Formats: sequence, structure tokens, C-alpha cells
Amino acid sequence: MRAVNLLPRDHHQKAVSLPSTPILVGICAGVLVSAGLGTDFMIQSAKVAKEQGKLDGLQARVQALPEAPAGPSAGATQLAGAHSARVSALAAAMANRVAWDRIFREFSLVLPDDVWLTTLTATSPASASATTGGTTPTQFSIAGRTYSHDGVARLLSRLQVIPDLQNVTLVSSTRDEVAGQPVVQFNIVADIRTASGSPSS
Repeated sequence: MRAVNLLPRDHHQKAVSLPSTPILVGICAGVLVSAGLGTDFMIQSAKVAKEQGKLDGLQARVQALPEAPAGPSAGATQLAGAHSARVSALAAAMANRVAWDRIFREFSLVLPDDVWLTTLTATSPASASATTGGTTPTQFSIAGRTYSHDGVARLLSRLQVIPDLQNVTLVSSTRDEVAGQPVVQFNIVADIRTASGSPSS
């Protein structure tokens, strides 16, 4: 028998040829670049999602904050003004306050044994006339007697150590005789130091 070829004539087996080395290298490089870009995209997407989560959390906290309180009403403002005026008036009154008990206690402690008083006049600085430099003090005035001018000088020096008195001034000191006893009559004046540290004006 004769062998018969049943395959079509135009279909012939051809040898399969592999791509060349440069093509393989290009394909591998493309695959690696694509993989790198994909990995970087995924990392950046994760960072963006994390930051978006933080932003959403901050926005939620801001929205949860209470509303800012309204400003003071007209009544509250008026009340604050009245309170300020009262505080100012009290401060002005306290600036001229005089602790008379302390002044008289300190005066009695420094008064020498050989000096006796005939008159004592004390005027509150709040109602005293203005005291200026060169004017004789009038807020605290004493008159009395002692046995010598040395006794008057000793009283003057002691009055000057009393913190509540200032501008201590000797007005007069004259010799006299009372019931046959020679004495020295004196008149001393001073200013009252107020809580502000100066005489009232």
C-alpha cells in the first residue's frame, strides 16, 4: 500500500524559537517596575487612609465641643461697674483711715513721767484741712507742762518715733510759774500719717 499524507499541504511543523535575551531583560525590568510602583502606591494609600482617620477623629472632637458662652448681659456689665465703683470708694476711705487706739497707746508709752498735759486735740485727716509744705500741722496738737526745756526736748524726740505721727513741730516753750513752782509750758503739733503714708489733703 502507498502511504498517504492526510495533513493539509500548507500546515507544516515549524520550530518554535525563544525570544532573544534583550527582550527577556526588558520584560523582567517592566515587571519589576510595575511591582515597585504597585507597592509604593499601596504604602502611600495606607498613609493617606491613616491621616484621613486622624482628621476625621479631630473633626469629631471639634464638633463635640460645647458652644462658646455668650458675652455678659447688660445687667451683668452694669453690676460689675457698680461693684468697681464701690471698691474704689472703699479704697479711698481706707486710705484715710486712722487707728486712733494705736496712736493713743503709742503716745501714752512715750510720754515721759515728768510731763503732764493740759490739752490734747486730734482731728481725723478725712475732715482736716489740706496740709502743704511750710504749713504748721494742725491734726494732732498737745499742750502741757514740764520742769525744764530738757523735758520738752525729750518729749519731742519720743514723739518723732511714733509711726503714725509726722511733721512733729514745737510751737512754743516758755518758762512760767504755777502755784509757786517754776515750770515750762509747751505747745507741740503734728500731722497724722494715714494708711496711704502721707497726710490727708
